[in-house]
Amino acid sequence: MAKRPSIGRADCAPGPARVALMLAGMVFLLLPLVALAASLPALTGRVVDTAGVIDAASEAALVQKLEAFEKKSSDQIVVTTIPSLEGEAIEPYANKLFRAWGLGQAGEDNGILLIVAPNDRRMRIEVGYGLEGTLTDLHSKLIIENTMVPAFRAGDYAGGITRAVDDIILVLEGNAAELEARARRNQDTGVTGDDIAVVLFITVWALLFFGGFAFAILPRIFGRKLGPGRYEWLGRTFRYNNGSRSSGRGWSSGSSSGWSDGSSGGGFSGGGGSSGGGGSSGSW
Repeated sequence: MAKRPSIGRADCAPGPARVALMLAGMVFLLLPLVALAASLPALTGRVVDTAGVIDAASEAALVQKLEAFEKKSSDQIVVTTIPSLEGEAIEPYANKLFRAWGLGQAGEDNGILLIVAPNDRRMRIEVGYGLEGTLTDLHSKLIIENTMVPAFRAGDYAGGITRAVDDIILVLEGNAAELEARARRNQDTGVTGDDIAVVLFITVWALLFFGGFAFAILPRIFGRKLGPGRYEWLGRTFRYNNGSRSSGRGWSSGSSSGWSDGSSGGGFSGGGGSSGGGGSSGSW
């Protein structure tokens, strides 16, 4: 029987074409990871407004406030807005961005990320390991629901973000009870601006409809007759001709209601802090 020729190691080595093909395949497999990393914005300051929803004056005030708080407490708060999450859930995105930026001090993990994605109508407060016991998930949820959501629904992104930062600082400074009390008051009243508008609308139309009906009937029942078709009631004179009513003194009702609410630096970087996914998310 003829002996089969042995194949040496050199014969098994891939040729240049095969090596090039393998490298191309590896690059192709890694492309999604590269694209994912590229989707994270660069940390350019304490406020990274890539969505462009914060006006210049509000951004400058925010940067100054966050810088002063960090100098006083060493806790690092960063605000960022991105146009869209591109289909990704906000929780893993926020945690990934927090870790990439290294917010807070290494070993202390005292960083906080406030992120808003306007096109997806999503927001999140991501809390570093070291602050989870102070700014709890409940506190983050209260800030989102009672401060950010109402402002965002009204289109006031800058105001909602600014007041949310104020609430975060309030809790970190040891005044969480004030935030909780405010949330209880909001829950007890349960009255919103939309509720007030509906009540005013119904009241005005009720006055116009039932008020006109009352003035057409009640003077003739309870009023004092002055003459043919003429009655005095509630200090006013009413005249009736062929079932219609006219008055020598006009009647008008007006109502007015007004409501108003008022509420970067370079060379900035994180300190190597990390987060384990603590915080809360919301939508509007």
